Amino acid sequence: MRFGMIGDNPIEKAALASGMLPAPMLESYAMVTTRALLAAARAGLFDALGDGATTPAEVAARCGTDPRATEKLLNLLAGMRYVRAGSDGTYRLTRGARRWLTGPSSVRDSVLMKDLEWRWIEGLDEFLHRGEPQDVHGTMSPDDWRLYQRGMRSNAGVVAPLLARRVPVPDGARDLLDIGGSHGYFSVALCRRHPGLRATVLDLPEAVAHAEPLLAAEDMGDRVVLRAGDALVDDLGTEAFDVVFMMSLVHHFDDATNRALMRRSADALRPGGVLVIGDAIRLDPRDADLMGSFFDLYFAMTSRAGLWTYDEMADWQRAAGLVPRKPIRLPLTKGTGLQAADKPAGDRVAA
Repeated sequence: MRFGMIGDNPIEKAALASGMLPAPMLESYAMVTTRALLAAARAGLFDALGDGATTPAEVAARCGTDPRATEKLLNLLAGMRYVRAGSDGTYRLTRGARRWLTGPSSVRDSVLMKDLEWRWIEGLDEFLHRGEPQDVHGTMSPDDWRLYQRGMRSNAGVVAPLLARRVPVPDGARDLLDIGGSHGYFSVALCRRHPGLRATVLDLPEAVAHAEPLLAAEDMGDRVVLRAGDALVDDLGTEAFDVVFMMSLVHHFDDATNRALMRRSADALRPGGVLVIGDAIRLDPRDADLMGSFFDLYFAMTSRAGLWTYDEMADWQRAAGLVPRKPIRLPLTKGTGLQAADKPAGDRVAA
């Protein structure tokens, strides 16, 4: 997947393809469009537009914003294809904006989380020169954690239904440990797909504190429960789970830490159980897409490591006594997938 300049007519497309346009200068304007989307989401502009044609003055009155500035922002959003301007001076949402920025499928919280991530990205120059990552999880305020959890839940709303169909769950599985699952929505989706399954979501206390209301809204009773702790040091149990699942977690840790986590996770699995790692995947630079390359840099800058390959993850699993499966690629971007491994059925620990 790529994003960037797209020509609106054959001449613009030809000029872009020829390399005759100053792409670096033009692409740097992305900072303005990103801030415009953030400002509009924060002000409630998309909800204020509603389902019909609306004037800038009406939108401004509903949002408590300046009418002239609101009109200027609406014009930019029209260029970004989020709204459509009418000949009578009104504006209405495009179909895509209505689907993704209003109603039950809205990703507004994901957009708002970019305000937090914007601050992290400002550390890129320092990371480039010193090579030292930020400790973003260790420096977030309570408000940051709230914004982060809501944003991550919003992201999961897009991915979870697809993921639930691909995660291998053994027949008759009863117990799932979701490490680093925060808001719990991946576990919710898996438990809804597998009626006999219940899940424990283990995450840091700060995450759990702000995830509780998000999980409560799913009305899953005691089938999905939150547990505050640290998977790197807490007791995960012995042969207590049929599935150990970790989504978007291993990119936070270095090789040694991930190896230790896999050993402890393998111990927590019952014989015949499955350990599943889900993440963006580091690809060969000759084959990597823009999103994968972005996340590799982003997580290297904000965590301890960055992305890992399927082979590296399988090696951790193999060293923990598990039998890796073939990678499961998710049809989101070519650099997103699952690396699962089975615990041999003959590995039961003697009583």
